Amino acid sequence: MASSLELDLHIAARGSRLASLHAALREAIASGRLAPGLRLPSSRELAASVGVSRNTAVAAYELLASEGWLESRGGAGSFVAELPRAVVQVSDRASVAPWADSPWLRGELSALPAPGAHSPAPAYRFMTGVPDIAGFPFEVLRRLQTRALQAVAREPARYSRPQGLPALREAIAGHVSSSRAVACTADDVIITAGAQQAFDLIARVLVTPGRTTAAVEDPGYPPLRAALMAAGARLAPVPVDREGLVVDALPAGARIVCVTPSHQFPLGVALSLARRRELLNWAAREQAVIVEDDYDGEFRFTPRPLDALKTLDRDGRVFYVGTLSKSMLPVLRIGFIVAPAWAREALVAARQVADIGAPALMQRAVADFIGEGHLLRHVRRMRAEYAERRGVLEQMLVRHLGARADIYPAIAGLHLSAALAGDCTELARRAWQAGVGVEPLSRYRLAAGGVDGLVFGYGAISAARIPEAVRRLAEALGTL
Repeated sequence: MASSLELDLHIAARGSRLASLHAALREAIASGRLAPGLRLPSSRELAASVGVSRNTAVAAYELLASEGWLESRGGAGSFVAELPRAVVQVSDRASVAPWADSPWLRGELSALPAPGAHSPAPAYRFMTGVPDIAGFPFEVLRRLQTRALQAVAREPARYSRPQGLPALREAIAGHVSSSRAVACTADDVIITAGAQQAFDLIARVLVTPGRTTAAVEDPGYPPLRAALMAAGARLAPVPVDREGLVVDALPAGARIVCVTPSHQFPLGVALSLARRRELLNWAAREQAVIVEDDYDGEFRFTPRPLDALKTLDRDGRVFYVGTLSKSMLPVLRIGFIVAPAWAREALVAARQVADIGAPALMQRAVADFIGEGHLLRHVRRMRAEYAERRGVLEQMLVRHLGARADIYPAIAGLHLSAALAGDCTELARRAWQAGVGVEPLSRYRLAAGGVDGLVFGYGAISAARIPEAVRRLAEALGTL
């Protein structure tokens, strides 16, 4: 048809041209080829495209509109109407590939739903994993993006490099070296589409389907578990206490150990230095590797953080995974792996197969954002802000819940957790109804049982709103 809509309509050479055009358009709508809400070409464009008179095109549109297939929006033109699914002839067969047997098709890797997903959003939301973007220097990033676009325009067209832009890898290497004492160079860094792609690539490279056992924290991060399961790993849940992962509970034969040592997700505790050394020694004895997820460790509340596992690693066993989703913006989808030299080439090859490479334009802008010191300044500002929110939240939990809430110690991050007796799933549901969004710890458990409680993310709620949110939560708790 016209440039605004490319669709091959077959108009009969004989008989009524109007009837043929009407039938062709109706069939295209009924089959789903023309989606609801799609703007159709003008009658003049349609007529010229299919070789009929304009009067015929106008008449076809009017007839379809009278039948409910189209709707006219004044001067805006004609649009495909919103039709019931029963009318649109879209295939909805249960299975067109019965030979396919994957965890995706079996529904075993579905996304973790938010509590009250089908209810109105609450007024007070303790969302985990979400930073405050209100104070982010958007204008600075916009300026750097413009500069990056101008630079790209002067260069030959090319695809992104699968390992990532050298300038961004160098900037990240410098950042983790100064902020987390991780000794690395640009060659050690692989840029990914967020931390989740980092987990996926590591799983693709390290997991032998049906044979590799991966030890995961329990409670832990469900998307990481999903990446391992998708690669065919067998998961072994390992308990977590107030010193972090219980190394003595690691199963013999585990080849991958996944930990969040700086700020355990979701309990919030830090892996003690003794446990860190114990874990590295265990990995050496068992010839295992460690995936260290340092997702929000930059926001620490102590003068000096504990050394990263990657810093303590002397055998090349630790894959250090980081992300800019918390320190900058989630929509950037920029993460990275500081990989052991022996695995780097394989990870880069896996990245190339997955999506060739991250968008180079944003990589350039973020490299300059880090290199010019904007990230460091933003992290320092937000570290103070999050420390205030955490302090207010802890005070309010003590005031309103008292001895009923056993708060887990946390020295970093954007959330804290508290153990609570009773049915915390029901408590979270009642809190949601009272306008407070909070998650039960049980949502993150792999094995049944264990201490339950609530997880409080404070990245998306201001310090001023926390007292009222906790007060409402206490009222909901009082009704149980």
